[in-house]
Amino acid sequence: MSDLANKTEKDLFKALSEKREALRSFRFGISGSKVRNIKEGRTIKKEIARILTVLSARNIK
Repeated sequence: MSDLANKTEKDLFKALSEKREALRSFRFGISGSKVRNIKEGRTIKKEIARILTVLSARNIK
């Protein structure tokens, strides 16, 4: 979480789009039975939530 606080908003938006793309490909992999690690989806969702939390905290200030 501390590494997210040090990033710029541009970097955070870039990371957010990368994580959303990773989640999308993960979901397609699940439907095609190509993914073995089911817990990976949960960690990607948590990382997306962390990024959104940092972005919303910056907008409130």
